[in-house]
Amino acid sequence: MKQRKQNYVTLSFDGAMVPSQGKSGKAEPAMESADVAYRLSRMFEESATASAAPNALDAADGSEYTAATTGDVRTARGTLVAPLADEGARCASKPVALVMARSKTARRMMQSVAEAGFSVCAAYTQDHRFDVHLKAAQSTVSLGDKYTDALFCNSHAVLTAAETCGASIVLLCDEALPLAEVDSFLARAAARGMRVFRPLSPEAPLLGWVLCTTDKPAIEEGTWRTCPQCGLSFDEASLASGHYVCPTCGGYLRMSSAERINDLLDANSFAEWSRCVPETDPLGFPGYAGKLTAQRDKTGLEEAVRTGVGSIAGLKVAIGIMESQFFMGSMGSVVGEKVARLVERATDERLPVVVFTASGGARMQEGLVSLMQMAKVSCALARHGEAGLPYISVLTDPTTGGVTASFAMQGDVILAEPRALIGFAGQRVIKDTIKQELPEGFQTAEFALEHGLIDAIVERQELRSTLAHLLAIQVSTASRDGIDPGESSLLVDYASVCENLEHGTATYNTVTYGMLEPEGPLFTQIAARRPRLGKALADLAGRLERTRTHPVSPKRLERALASGGFDAEAGASLEGSSGLADGAAAGGDANRAWRSVQLARNTHRPTALAYIDAFVDGFIELHGDRMFGDDGAVVCGLGWIGGRAVTVIAQEKGSDLKERIRRNFGCPQPEGYRKSLRLMRQAEKFGRPVVCLVDTQGAFCGMEAEERGQGNAIADNLIALAGLRVPVVSVLLGEGGSGGALALALADRVAMQEHAVYSVLSPEGFASILWKDRTRAPEAAAVMKMSAVEACDMGIVDAVLPEGPAPAHENPEIAAEQVRAYVVGTLGELCEEPVEKLLAARYERFIKF
Repeated sequence: MKQRKQNYVTLSFDGAMVPSQGKSGKAEPAMESADVAYRLSRMFEESATASAAPNALDAADGSEYTAATTGDVRTARGTLVAPLADEGARCASKPVALVMARSKTARRMMQSVAEAGFSVCAAYTQDHRFDVHLKAAQSTVSLGDKYTDALFCNSHAVLTAAETCGASIVLLCDEALPLAEVDSFLARAAARGMRVFRPLSPEAPLLGWVLCTTDKPAIEEGTWRTCPQCGLSFDEASLASGHYVCPTCGGYLRMSSAERINDLLDANSFAEWSRCVPETDPLGFPGYAGKLTAQRDKTGLEEAVRTGVGSIAGLKVAIGIMESQFFMGSMGSVVGEKVARLVERATDERLPVVVFTASGGARMQEGLVSLMQMAKVSCALARHGEAGLPYISVLTDPTTGGVTASFAMQGDVILAEPRALIGFAGQRVIKDTIKQELPEGFQTAEFALEHGLIDAIVERQELRSTLAHLLAIQVSTASRDGIDPGESSLLVDYASVCENLEHGTATYNTVTYGMLEPEGPLFTQIAARRPRLGKALADLAGRLERTRTHPVSPKRLERALASGGFDAEAGASLEGSSGLADGAAAGGDANRAWRSVQLARNTHRPTALAYIDAFVDGFIELHGDRMFGDDGAVVCGLGWIGGRAVTVIAQEKGSDLKERIRRNFGCPQPEGYRKSLRLMRQAEKFGRPVVCLVDTQGAFCGMEAEERGQGNAIADNLIALAGLRVPVVSVLLGEGGSGGALALALADRVAMQEHAVYSVLSPEGFASILWKDRTRAPEAAAVMKMSAVEACDMGIVDAVLPEGPAPAHENPEIAAEQVRAYVVGTLGELCEEPVEKLLAARYERFIKF
């Protein structure tokens, strides 16, 4: 937005008036810290005569300056306009000024605006129609039924009101002030012959007014769009620049395939595939053919899905986008055929596939043939997966029925937009079946994430970068063109994707609307807090993490922690877990194992997420076991370590009390292990090495865990790791408690940090079971040889990683660098090994014990 500083009142930064002419009558240069504002009387004179005021900035540089007179003035075209002959004629043709202010401000302004010569029009809402200030206005105009701040700063509402009352001047105050910065609003107002002013000082609006203008051209008429959530209308350009997210309420507007392509893909990269596929009417359903024709005429679309190929940050991808506006995106034979052809061609051309789903389910008019499309697309996706190619599904509102039960939920990675409706059966059907009301938030994206059904919820402004990084990670180790999985000469890397996102080919919307400030305060706040890309992705994944239930009462956990904690596998207390002093005194300086136990339990010790933040670039967390829930005690995701794409699986205790409670103190549930198993299998599919960071007292022991198969889950992990056809590196960061730790430590290389511990049972549990005396825990730690050095001497682990001159919590950067260096070096060795040799060495490593 450009503000033209026009003469008549010039104020310095401290409010003192600055003369516009020197003693000689010639103009002096304008002060850099001064604003130039209008008086109301001058605004009236220009409105009454349609004159253009001399520009103060331009005039300040001239050798002479002549102020416009208050008598005869010339218009912008130079035509002489005489003053009105009499006061009656003047009143009959008064210019209208629309006052956009709340009651208190409007009362102070209206008399002055009227005295300046304007016909005052006051904006109001029906719930405030009896406000006293409205009586002082010559006319009023209603913006709507109910007052909201958003309504008073909505471009469409204000422009409509100004047109209704015939205003040539719009005075923005209070809640309407943000419009002074909205280019699209200012351009539209100028195209309608309206001038927009804001007060020089919001606290003293009568002090002077600043004309608000823009260099942006006016957008074509008729391009308003209404948000279905809040009911406010916005111009298409503003919505496009903000990814079709309502600037007021944050609601997501449904996007057409053309809008999605323009918002997501590199500009001019999309080429459509299988545009026209012959329609079928397998049931001869009455009127079906006519309805298809009517849908095409109404929407301009051929069918309920559009497929083709394009690029995201330079990465070529086969893409399908469903159209909810065509038969509600229902899946008939043509939709199934187009999606199947998309996947088949992507398989032949060795391309990843991304599909945006939006569907009401099967198309009833086609009967069983519609049902068979679920099987057809599933077969095509199975072949695509067998070829080692990635498929990413993005669920948008709504995704239901047969689409949910097929390709929407078959992605290697399943993303969803916030608050999208996601479900199989319709809510009405469910209500009729169970005869109960459904909970708030049922069948939403958030509900699906909480129950472990999807990987992540991604906001639209982050969707392009998230997809770019996911695609880069997925294809970097995929086997193609003679490059074997796991080779160090990667096809793409993290830095190149970041560079392309920032400086490469932008989307059509970025090119077209990139300099346009989206309307409303929402996007200003987002832009102000947007961090660097890599950190943003990690923070986004952290914000989206959900835990279905607390396995035990939070208050019970707080009490347990306050009294010394608890042992997951033996129910033993963790005395002295917050520090070293008590434990060291109990065990003595010579007891290396007990000292390590105390240091491993230190609540200030860096957790797994601290190490991920330290050396995993572009980490994207993936959630859920796709069956029951998401477990906060196990963090899984994708990222880059030393320029190599990896799958990271970590046990996370939490950095503070609130986080420790939410993550169950790092004691995984069955769904945590099943989530890790899912990511292991995905890594194997794409030839991506796995890095495990272990830090747990042990797997959670509770009734719910047993009901959901805790032992089964650990067993499944162990047998999967034993035969996993990619390199696996595990590092024990703190506690390595029993089978709960081993479930992530059956690896090609296992290392321990200097003060980590590894044991079959906690020392308290060992002492209690064997000696019936828990106070002998330090002695038990020594007997079990829990320390890293002792575990290495026994051949249990391959390396002991120094933590620096002090324990890890005192020099976390040094400790993290040691772990990073070990992982990078070890992966460099393992990724060069043939798969069969890798598996044989892993077998020999563990069969000897």
